Amino acid sequence: MNGTVDPGLLVSALNAGAAGVRVQAPGRLHLGFLDPAATLGRRFGSLGLVVDGIETIVELRPAAHDSHSAADAAARAELPRALAHLHAMRSACGRHEAVHLHLAATLPAHAGLGSGTQLALAVGRACAGLWGQPLSSLQIAAITGRGLRSGVGIAGFDQGGLLLDGGPSPDGRIAPLLARLALPEAWRVLLVLDPRVPGLSGAEEKAALATLAPLPREHSARICHELLMRVLPGAAEADFAPFAAGLNQVQQLLGAHFAPAQQGRAFASAAVGRVIEAVGANSGAAIGQSSWGPTGFAVLPSEAAADAALQSARAAGHLDPALSCRVVSGRNHGAAVTTCPGPRTP
Repeated sequence: MNGTVDPGLLVSALNAGAAGVRVQAPGRLHLGFLDPAATLGRRFGSLGLVVDGIETIVELRPAAHDSHSAADAAARAELPRALAHLHAMRSACGRHEAVHLHLAATLPAHAGLGSGTQLALAVGRACAGLWGQPLSSLQIAAITGRGLRSGVGIAGFDQGGLLLDGGPSPDGRIAPLLARLALPEAWRVLLVLDPRVPGLSGAEEKAALATLAPLPREHSARICHELLMRVLPGAAEADFAPFAAGLNQVQQLLGAHFAPAQQGRAFASAAVGRVIEAVGANSGAAIGQSSWGPTGFAVLPSEAAADAALQSARAAGHLDPALSCRVVSGRNHGAAVTTCPGPRTP
C-alpha cells in the first residue's frame, strides 16, 4: 500500500530509536446498502468509496506516564473514543506500558465519512505497530467493536478504492469483501458537509432502522443489478455514464427508503440536498448522500467538471454559507503507517 511501511521495517525503525507510530486513515463514503432488511436472504451488503484529502491521523509514542493531546477542538472531542479503543487494545494484547496518544487530525464525527471505524482502526494499528503485535485489521475491528453492519470501512482502511462487501454473516462475522476496484484517476468527488446537522449513529441509528418498513425485494434486486452491471463495470472500464446512471438509481431507491427517518427527505441536511441536486441536474454527476449524512457527494468525470459544478452551484446561490465544500480524488490505497519522532509534550 502506498505510503505504508513494511511491518518488519517498522519494528526495526522503532528498535533503532524512532519513538512512535503515526497512522493516517482516510475518509470513506458509504454509497448504499444492497439489502438492508434481508428480503433477498442476506442483510445489508455495502458499496463504499475511499477518498483522499480528508483523514484521521493518530500518533502513539512511548511515554513516562500515560498522557494524551489533540490538535484542535474537533480532535479533543474524539479523545474519549480514542482512549476507549486504546484501553480495549491494551486488554486484548496484555500490554500496559505508558504511552502518549496524540490526535493530529480527525474526520468529522457522525457525518457519513466513517470517522468511528477509521479512528478505531488507526488507534488499533498504532498500538499493534508500537507493540509489535501481528494483528490484522479484521482482528482490530473485532477488538474495538467495529464493522457490525458494513465492512467497507475496514477494507478501505487496508486497500482504498471502490469496495463492495457481502454484509455480515448470520453468525456475526464481519462482512466479506466481494470486489475492490481502483476509481479512475481522473474522476473527482465533490463533498458537501453541513456541520450543523449530525447524522444518525449508535442507538439512534439502530432505532431508525427498526422503524423503517423493509426495503421491497424488487428494489433490493434492482440495486444489486445496478451495482453489478453498471456501477462496477463503469468504474472498471473508466466509463463514467453507466457508472453515474447506476449509482443514481441506487441512491434514488435508498433515498426514498430512508426518507421517513430523515424528516421525509432523501438528504439529512436540506441545505446539502439543494446543492447536490442542483449539481446533478446540471452536470450528469453521480449524486447522493453518504450513509446517514449529512455529507452529500457528487462524483464527476474530471477535476475541471467538479470545479465547474461547484462554481455553478455557488453562482446560482445554492451554497448556504455554513456549508463546507471540497473537491477530492478517490484514494486507491489504504492507510499510511509510518514512524514518527518523539517524545511529544502534551
